[in-house]
Amino acid sequence: MHDFPTGPDRKAKVEEINAQNPKATKRLLTGVDVVFNASCKTLAWGLDRVPEDGPFITAASHVTMFDVFVPMASLFHMGRRPRYMAKAEMAKWPLIGKWFQLVGMQPVQRHSGKAKQIEETSIDILTSGRPLTVWPEGTVTRDPKKWVMSIKEGVAYIALESSRRLGHQVPLYPAVTWGAASINHWWPWPRKNVVMCYDRQLDYSDLLVDMDSWGEEPPAEAVNELMWRVLKRMNTVLAEIRGERFPAEGYWDYRSMSRKPWPGAGGPFPAGEVE
Repeated sequence: MHDFPTGPDRKAKVEEINAQNPKATKRLLTGVDVVFNASCKTLAWGLDRVPEDGPFITAASHVTMFDVFVPMASLFHMGRRPRYMAKAEMAKWPLIGKWFQLVGMQPVQRHSGKAKQIEETSIDILTSGRPLTVWPEGTVTRDPKKWVMSIKEGVAYIALESSRRLGHQVPLYPAVTWGAASINHWWPWPRKNVVMCYDRQLDYSDLLVDMDSWGEEPPAEAVNELMWRVLKRMNTVLAEIRGERFPAEGYWDYRSMSRKPWPGAGGPFPAGEVE
């Protein structure tokens, strides 16, 4: 929760900072830092992977409303200013809702039937050279055990289509946060640890081999495959952070509100090695 936590050699993307309401962003970031430093100990690893330039996608986990600030503040402190897709209700939060919009929030009207419009807006952000942060679960996880639940296909579609339009793979990084659910916001002392892993880039170059022959949009099979890769990797990282094995019964499905087995031979899987 301070500028350039990986060291002084880091360079900020100045034109990106100046284009995104620098005064409002600084005020919000200062407020977030004060709240986090008072209520928890925020630790992160992998921030050295954050690109200094160019577009990239951050796919973040979502256990509580509090943890959305961890990847946001971390990337801001690393000198980047991602736009981020977040549910429209956040724009109506008292005091800070307006700030969210000033510092890059793109409100998403859930259940509005405007999925394609939202995806196009996200792709436009990336193809303009800006980074994008998404919470692919779409809302706080409903998994009773607090694992990353089923995610939307949007993050996969956005990654594949923006890569096609740019002619190269857009970097995609899972960012997994743990510990925020244990904070008592009425009496947060002694302060709990909140940790985030900004994971290594998720490779999906094999899904882009024939992208010139896709037609109007990425094939459904490629979108589905990348979606599962993202979900599995996020839970593998979370298993490593928690020091636990993922539930043998499978992942939590939001639509049925029940645990379902992984498709094919994809899981369950042990805690993965996180670099």
